[in-house]
Amino acid sequence: MKTKFLVLFLLAWAGALVQAGKRPNVLLIMSDDMGYSDLGCFGGEIRTPHLDSLAEGGIRFTNFYSENMCWVSRASMLTGVYHRTSLKNGSLHPRCLPLPRALQENGYATGIMGKWHLAGDYRKDGGSRAVYPDQRGFDRFYGILGGASSFFAPFGLRRDRKLIDEEFMKDPDYYFTDAIGKEAVAFLKETPKDKPFFLYLPFTAAHWPLHAPGEEIEQYKGRFSAGWDELRSRRLKRMKKLGVIGPEVELSPRHPNVPAWKDESNKAWQERRMEVYAAQVTIMDRVIGRVLDHLRKSGQLDDTLTFFTIDNGGCHVEYGANRKGDYLPEKTRDGRPMKPGNLTELMPGPEITYQSYGYGWANLSNTPYRLFKQYDHEGGIHTPMIAHWPSAIKGKGTTSSTLAHLVDLMPTILEATGVKPAEKAGGEKRIAWDGRSILPSLLGKEQPDPAVLFFHHARGKAIRTGNWKLVFNKDSKKKAKWELYDLGKDPNELNDLATKHPTKVEQLAKLWNDREKSQLARGAR
Repeated sequence: MKTKFLVLFLLAWAGALVQAGKRPNVLLIMSDDMGYSDLGCFGGEIRTPHLDSLAEGGIRFTNFYSENMCWVSRASMLTGVYHRTSLKNGSLHPRCLPLPRALQENGYATGIMGKWHLAGDYRKDGGSRAVYPDQRGFDRFYGILGGASSFFAPFGLRRDRKLIDEEFMKDPDYYFTDAIGKEAVAFLKETPKDKPFFLYLPFTAAHWPLHAPGEEIEQYKGRFSAGWDELRSRRLKRMKKLGVIGPEVELSPRHPNVPAWKDESNKAWQERRMEVYAAQVTIMDRVIGRVLDHLRKSGQLDDTLTFFTIDNGGCHVEYGANRKGDYLPEKTRDGRPMKPGNLTELMPGPEITYQSYGYGWANLSNTPYRLFKQYDHEGGIHTPMIAHWPSAIKGKGTTSSTLAHLVDLMPTILEATGVKPAEKAGGEKRIAWDGRSILPSLLGKEQPDPAVLFFHHARGKAIRTGNWKLVFNKDSKKKAKWELYDLGKDPNELNDLATKHPTKVEQLAKLWNDREKSQLARGAR
């Protein structure tokens, strides 16, 4: 009864805002391939003052989940539907209502600056079957259709549908993250003050390649010389002090593919990898700060609902010298042949390189959790989320343990903006949300946990209900199997209870299978 009353109250409150002409703006920020503990406000040593400021004026969600890879997370977030249903042929399912479309049809100016990664079948020229952001409700687009690219010469860079390679070819100081910020501010300036906006900033930072200007990298010189073992321990202590993990949480063991730091034979090269990664994150934070500063100076920040999150955990992938892809240029802008691969004789950072930060530093990023991107263990899907809305949020500077997922953001945003979702999408009855609004949590109200969280992609599959989590381990050297954890007592999955509770494994495995069949059936119709 109390829950029903709260829902009615929130709907009435949102409706009153709309009638009063005070619909909030929406700023949705997603970074790429970062771990739970990288941000300063979540325990990391990387400088993120602007995101830390958002956390100080908002709420940090400490029990938030993504999917385990880039495009599937974006599909879930922009539709409120798990990707097993919301994706079709690499793009958003036509029967899923996209968030930008819902807002656009209700008077919002909509813009995306960054990485789309939901284009389906595309080539550099777009291709006849490519799905562009404007086909899903965006008025403006600046960025790339794909999922990764050089930061100095982004593959297939375009404004709306027009290729604009000349922008980075003519500008020796071009850097993709900075350009995203400039385009975002330009979009905000061109949007009339009496028109609410939805601005989506899906950065490519800190996805490989490790690219950053030399002076930015130098700011981190020596910062990671203690190595991943010591830095993981330090992060754990800071995280407990900040309250983003419980005081009882232990550090998961170093991954078997990661040597002890004292035994690492290429320390200088390893340090430089993390220095570049950190520089990428700090540049992104600075760009976010510029967008926030514009909103502050224009008097719009108080009425802007902002979310920051990450698409998945830190990425362990070691970039091979023989790996190819459209995203990898053959030459630099000045004509030099590229030298791709994690080559220890070549320091990462400059345009000529194409490297990743690998197992050791991804293990640090995901402190205290196990495994990485591509897995549905906590290291792959347990991600930070910050909500900020000065005129409405209660409990500023606090943490929330509300169990939530990317599929919850669209229902939350539409409830906060007073937008009722259309009943149809693609000319047919729209596919219903898997998510639920977490607006009560933003307003200082307690919320019960969702009945189930469901996952299945790449190397992972999992289901969570209450504190029980069943997750499939494909990383084991032994036969791959279901593992069972009580996350209330064992949040970083150190004590597998599958043998002790076979009935619970059977029950949750059946629940997972039923959900999988249901998701596929919904998407196939």
